[in-house]
Amino acid sequence: MNESTSKPIEILLVEDNPGDVRLMHETLCDAKISNNLNVVTDGEQVMSYLRREGRYSDAPQPDLIMLDLNLPNKDGREVLAEIRNNPALEHIPVVIVTSSEAEDDIRKSYNLNADCYLTKPVTFEHIVKVVQSVEEFGFTIVKLTKQGDGNK
Repeated sequence: MNESTSKPIEILLVEDNPGDVRLMHETLCDAKISNNLNVVTDGEQVMSYLRREGRYSDAPQPDLIMLDLNLPNKDGREVLAEIRNNPALEHIPVVIVTSSEAEDDIRKSYNLNADCYLTKPVTFEHIVKVVQSVEEFGFTIVKLTKQGDGNK
């Protein structure tokens, strides 16, 4: 990716563990992928962020949400269900990033239309692939589709 000509990917990380936040930040910096990482620490905050309520009134809409399942106040499953049931948000890719390897959590996440399920610790390669996939889809394929629509 050419960072000078591409719009940075807006990533919303929903994570309550400061160590995991730091690791994700370092991984994304090392990946040399142009991004803006925003962090919220619980399920209620993420919904306020996505609805641009209160202190999040100027928050950018994320191109990608990286969502932990085990969150205070409202768990990640509830958050994912709310996102997928909201027409203004349902298009945003959601990657579950959690320590749970339980089949039930994996199945429920995909039943709620998670785009990807990664277990912690997440490797550098996983993060790079996820972000590059979002970048390719959101900024290349969608751009081509929009350009194609103008020729009708």
